[in-house]
Amino acid sequence: MDWSHSLRLVAPEELLSVSGLVLLLGSAWAKGKRDARAITWLAVLTLAIAAALVVKPLWSGLSGEAANAFDGLYSGDAFAAFAKLLIYAAAGASLLVAPVFFEKARSMRPEYPVLVLFAVAGMGMMVSATDMLTLYVGLELNSLAAYVLAAFLRNDQCSAEAGLKYFVLGALASGILLFGMSLTYGFTGTTSFTGIAAALSGEISTGALFGLVFVLAGLAFKISAAPFHMWTPDVYEGAPTPVTMFFASAPKVAALALTIRVALVAFGTQIAAWQQIVIVVSLMSIVIGALGAIGQSNLKRLLAYSSINNVGFLLIGLAAATRAGVEGMLVYLAIYVAMTVGGFVALLMLKDRDGNQVEQIDQIAGLSRERKVLALCFAMVMFSLAGIPPLFGFWGKFVVFQAAVAAGLLPLAVIGIAASVIGAFYYLKVVKVMYFDEPAGVVVGKSDWIHHALLLIAALFISPLGYLLTKCLGTLAALAAGTLTPGA
Repeated sequence: MDWSHSLRLVAPEELLSVSGLVLLLGSAWAKGKRDARAITWLAVLTLAIAAALVVKPLWSGLSGEAANAFDGLYSGDAFAAFAKLLIYAAAGASLLVAPVFFEKARSMRPEYPVLVLFAVAGMGMMVSATDMLTLYVGLELNSLAAYVLAAFLRNDQCSAEAGLKYFVLGALASGILLFGMSLTYGFTGTTSFTGIAAALSGEISTGALFGLVFVLAGLAFKISAAPFHMWTPDVYEGAPTPVTMFFASAPKVAALALTIRVALVAFGTQIAAWQQIVIVVSLMSIVIGALGAIGQSNLKRLLAYSSINNVGFLLIGLAAATRAGVEGMLVYLAIYVAMTVGGFVALLMLKDRDGNQVEQIDQIAGLSRERKVLALCFAMVMFSLAGIPPLFGFWGKFVVFQAAVAAGLLPLAVIGIAASVIGAFYYLKVVKVMYFDEPAGVVVGKSDWIHHALLLIAALFISPLGYLLTKCLGTLAALAAGTLTPGA
């Protein structure tokens, strides 16, 4: 094994781990919000440097043996690089909006950016995992930090409850995943993804099939896909909003990218065995996400069901089990991250006179008459999440539906399109309240320039101007997808 080659490939995770340890040491001497802000900015800088490190592997389409590290335990290929760029962008945004929120709650501590860095290091291992052992280590590194982040507001009962629920259900999902990995190892004799694929190249045994099902069930929890979605609304509502923004974006990208790699590499020779499972989970997520959001009065719970709904659409691309399907998923993921960041930044900017966050839908009534730009950007996010043209969110749904039709899954695409109409209802409900109801006069608080800048960037990305990026985004997605499905 060439250690120097392996260490070069894992440079982003090395940077994040070492920086996290150094900043953790620095946080021991941090005093006051000024030092906490400085550590936050250093964490953002670390993420920017890590992003720069993965640009070359992505642009060069790095794949195969050149991307393998530590005797096949880790792959620094273009697919992983694409996912890491999205993870770093989402994590950086969640760090930038955090100081104002936590300082208002008098809970801003330097441990927050440190925990985010360790979680991101775990996500990097997840998307680069080519062995069940690497998968589990990365998943648990991410999860352990996430449990603490969910309960970061120690004096807030809702945050503590969210952290406890996430920990208990996360431990259950980890147990299910670990059991599936054990069964897979028992019936294939290896934990390597390529070794598992080779062992399952013939007729799959009943035991190996059970292992496959349990692995997918554990991963379905991590992406909050139905019927393993129950924790999502409660955790999203109870966790601090910057943490919810982080959960809805970065870990979602990591878990979906991991699911793609496991399905197409480890179980790639048994597509027929898992394709039906993915189709059912996809349709359940789309329908439950749409119907569950209709009766919500809390914006964070509504966005939680929206996340479940969007995961269902993303899984349509995986159900296609083709290169076009993976490309569509990656394009959709990039657009989804922008929509999620924009939605939660807008939510953080909804403040009352005392600077407290406004979360109830009826409290933003008539927002368009009091905060025109904020209402416009929030409406753009809602329309884009609904997939209404000409906003860029439409393109994300279009590419996955196109891949499904090309793969012969026309009924799935038709049902998905029909269900997206149901989902449009609750998005339009929010827009209707902002633009047509009498002003509630609640949202009068001001936000800082960082929130305005992030919201503007997200709004421009999901606007019709985003279509100018389709060629570049499609090229990068094609390079990334080609590393997993070279012949598809």
